[in-house]
Amino acid sequence: MHSIISRVNNSFLFTADPKGELTVAAVKVYNAKVPRYPRRKQEMAFVNFDLKADLKPLFNWNTKQLFLYLEAEYVNTEGVHNEVVIWDRIVRRKEDALIKVSGKNKYAFRDFSRKFKDIPTSNYTLKYSVMPYVGLLTWGEAATTLEPVEFHVEDHIS
Repeated sequence: MHSIISRVNNSFLFTADPKGELTVAAVKVYNAKVPRYPRRKQEMAFVNFDLKADLKPLFNWNTKQLFLYLEAEYVNTEGVHNEVVIWDRIVRRKEDALIKVSGKNKYAFRDFSRKFKDIPTSNYTLKYSVMPYVGLLTWGEAATTLEPVEFHVEDHIS
């Protein structure tokens, strides 16, 4: 299975505990036209967030890069649990592992039912994958919102 050196390495070097803070300022939902289907109206959510995380403990001699992603979790009107990636970043150096971002979602955030009207809240989590030079991928969570965030449906874009 794994050599003794690999097991010792996993036991002592992968005990890092990254610290982070995630604040979602607002989630606004607007009616929009989807480019692929211009005649269909669909609600799209726009998330404004503040993110601070120290991911330096995840770097060691075997870390090639980190893949960070912000994930939104919610249950839609049909009871289906959804996990949607709305932002991501690749960190290749330990010097760049101190993350401070005030931004908005990078990817389109929409529901399959085309409406967020009856979805009360969502939770947001910053997750990471450690990509090593040798060995298996490891992953975890660096930050999460303390309370669920409500969707605010707007009539028009302001």
